[in-house]
Amino acid sequence: MTRTEYQHRLEQLRTDVVEMSDLVCERLRRALEAYEAKDDALAADVIVGDHEVNDRYLELERDCLELLALQQPVAGDLRVIAASFKIITDLERIGDLAVNLGEYTQRAERNRYPDIDITYIGERTVEMVETATRAYADGDAAAAREIAVTDDEIDTLCENASAVVVRDLLEADLGAGGQPLLDDVSRMLLTLRDIERIGDHAVNVAARTVYMVETDDELIY
Repeated sequence: MTRTEYQHRLEQLRTDVVEMSDLVCERLRRALEAYEAKDDALAADVIVGDHEVNDRYLELERDCLELLALQQPVAGDLRVIAASFKIITDLERIGDLAVNLGEYTQRAERNRYPDIDITYIGERTVEMVETATRAYADGDAAAAREIAVTDDEIDTLCENASAVVVRDLLEADLGAGGQPLLDDVSRMLLTLRDIERIGDHAVNVAARTVYMVETDDELIY
């Protein structure tokens, strides 16, 4: 493989990672739409469609391994491939969290917490993933660092919402008919936990981007 062909493969890898991110974000938005509308059919589509994300992950994993094994990259090229490999892993896990949202939708019978805006919080995390992936594609370390600031906002939103749910549980008279409340509390807390995890994965994408560009590991944890 010539140097020109090799550089083209690297550029294509970055393009393909962004396309995987687009797919994952599309699945996330559909999961949030299903959750908001309590649309079991749409939720089922999100769950069944997870194989598309998994297939894309495996394809890109093979691409990364081939570039590592066949070209023995060094310095900046090595960081690009390593970052790409880590980022697709985070994207695949975000796809799994979208599936979780679909499953929570199918188990829901009511909306006990109408004041908790899952759609807003969820959309903010999707935007984090998109911003982090754009920073990776552009090699923009400054934009990647901003993701950590947004993640603090998401953490606060999730913590405040979780506090509302726990307070409702503590104030409730569970008695013999308390199981529906427990189910609702569990589902909402799991939903908030998973949305917060999506934000954490977006931070991981940003962290790998910062390291790829500047060899700075400040966001890696």
